[in-house]
Amino acid sequence: MLHGLATAALRTQDPEDAHRLAIRALKAGLGPSSAADDPILATEVAGLKLPNVVGLGAGFDKNAEVFGPMLRAGFGFVECGTVTPKPQAGNPRPRLFRLTEDRAVINRMGFNNDGLETFAARLARRGPGVVGANIGANKDAEDRIGDYVTGLTRLWGQASYFTINISSPNTPGLRALQTRAALEELLGRLAEARDALPAQGRAPMFLKVAPDLESGEVEAITETVVAHGLSGIIVSNTTISRPALGSRFRDETGGLSGTPLTEMSTRVLAEFAAAAAGRVALIGVGGIGSGADAYAKIRAGASAVQLYSALVFEGPGLVTRIKRELAERLRADGFASVTQAVGAR
Repeated sequence: MLHGLATAALRTQDPEDAHRLAIRALKAGLGPSSAADDPILATEVAGLKLPNVVGLGAGFDKNAEVFGPMLRAGFGFVECGTVTPKPQAGNPRPRLFRLTEDRAVINRMGFNNDGLETFAARLARRGPGVVGANIGANKDAEDRIGDYVTGLTRLWGQASYFTINISSPNTPGLRALQTRAALEELLGRLAEARDALPAQGRAPMFLKVAPDLESGEVEAITETVVAHGLSGIIVSNTTISRPALGSRFRDETGGLSGTPLTEMSTRVLAEFAAAAAGRVALIGVGGIGSGADAYAKIRAGASAVQLYSALVFEGPGLVTRIKRELAERLRADGFASVTQAVGAR
């Protein structure tokens, strides 16, 4: 009840100010603590042993400040970032919009973050638990691919896994890296850097993609990911499309996330599952606000899921409810483990 009241109070604030207040509260130890996970939710994804399949998506903990509190809140894994080599302020405010009527968020943050060195220093202090690093490129980078290589190299041995974020709509030209020729160069250089780094720090690499893709692009991206030895694909980032929305902020530019993204992201996830045919792991993201939403992603082919936007409306205690509902649905359909349900649709 206390955390519910706090979440309601934060919703009366400017969205970005509310987020900073939430981060401060979590750093002060005011976050919830979760009970032990139901064993049915435990799994292994790309060699990562997860106590449960519900992860925190990138964007919440941009600067690696509260991954510990969010793991204690019940997330099976936490992804920090997006981090860029140099600190950057991001786009001008306002740049974050709460679409309450639609249970959605529009953001045009622009990779605002404290930079790689600060991020690395915080991540170096992490304890148990799976904590990933979402890496990106600076807006003014002359060699954007070089920025990804820098992030991978600097954080080698500190992150449980790496996410290569080429799908944010808020850095001009970034999504062009999803085209086959550009993606071949990006993943080729990253694979070369990875293979030259010490084997002791080796960690899975995932590619995060947009939902605004055609079927041919899905197949091309999948084959490129497989060819360069990445462990998986995260489907998906925010969308630049605009379904019917009721909020007065519906025409703001930026990436749309939350409930309106649920159907689109699950459909694209299923397309990636068909293209991958089990060769790489998939993580489902987009519009997850209930156990039913998480279950749909898993049945569509996701080995694990991530959420973020729903926390804006329900707070960090949401993860406990989603895990409970997901476990109930798994047992109701006769599954003994979450792994058995992957791709069952």
